[in-house]
Amino acid sequence: MSKVPSAEQTARKERMRVAAEEGIVAMAEVRSNDVAVRKNMARLRELRLANEAAEAASARAAAAEAPKKKRAKKAATPA
Repeated sequence: MSKVPSAEQTARKERMRVAAEEGIVAMAEVRSNDVAVRKNMARLRELRLANEAAEAASARAAAAEAPKKKRAKKAATPA
């Protein structure tokens, strides 16, 4: 005797098959998005580090250009 699947069983199997296919597609999209986010983060990190290096270099140059002020000598106090 062979069992013939009912309409409910057939529909359930079809829903599960479609859900599995959609899950595979969704996971691929998530991985793709993850790669894109990581690439963007790396790009932004490089820009930030380059900007910080440029700011540090300009600060060093500004400090080197600025003339140093002479300190006034303190008057000796008699002891």
